[in-house]
Amino acid sequence: MQSSHFDKKGAAKMVDVSKKKITTRVAKAEGSIHMKSTTLKMIQKGLHKKGDVLSIARLAGIMGAKKTSDLIPLCHPLGIEGINIDFEINNKSNSIKVLVNCKTTNKTGIEIEALTAVSICTLTIYDMCKSVDRGMIISNVFLTHKSGGKSGTFKK
Repeated sequence: MQSSHFDKKGAAKMVDVSKKKITTRVAKAEGSIHMKSTTLKMIQKGLHKKGDVLSIARLAGIMGAKKTSDLIPLCHPLGIEGINIDFEINNKSNSIKVLVNCKTTNKTGIEIEALTAVSICTLTIYDMCKSVDRGMIISNVFLTHKSGGKSGTFKK
């Protein structure tokens, strides 16, 4: 069976979605960043010298989602019609969970945009806090929900 991302000669190609139906598509993803308790407290209290870490991470995640097709070679450019990014702080595990919900009305899915947003959020938190905590760990980045399109709904 031939892969959809390669032609008959084995050269990479972007999948032709021109004949697909436009549907509302939603994707949700999450990921976590673990850190020292002192780093987490600094973020929570807004004491970082670079500013409000989570607000900046949220903006970076939105920007990252919008740039996904520039980063992933065979990803179609999409109009993102909605993106929501939330953070759940866990003081027991000294972690921040990033939760992303993306929406579009298009011919192809928005899963990669949601995953990119999670990744960029956690990387931004790392970048902003690396001067005080180089041991932070980004983990468990995954798709939790996908709906719309021919393949239907996926829930983790």
